[in-house]
Amino acid sequence: MTVIARDLRYPGGWPAQPAQEKGIDVALAVDFVMMAAHREFDVGVLFSSDTDLVPALEAVVALRPGQAPACEVAAWTAPGMRPRLLSVGSVGLGRHLLTEADFRAVADETDYTRPS
Repeated sequence: MTVIARDLRYPGGWPAQPAQEKGIDVALAVDFVMMAAHREFDVGVLFSSDTDLVPALEAVVALRPGQAPACEVAAWTAPGMRPRLLSVGSVGLGRHLLTEADFRAVADETDYTRPS
């Protein structure tokens, strides 16, 4: 496993406003497209509600028809929450909504930032 980290950005109102990691969505988008182009997966699941990632999803879907890996999307849902799943026009993508119970069932508490 490879951990990709980006520097935190500290807003003027820090510490009242939390620091934010910037650029990780771009790194995810690039990896998703490059891995699809190199056929490094059969099915890619983009787990995010961040609409900034839609162009990456569109790029993978647009790869040579019949040769591109399948794409699916996933997002968290909770009671009273209106879930948002990414989409690409009328393309039929596998769609998955996961709950807190799903998260707890697969939680991995390993700290991948520490040397093994």
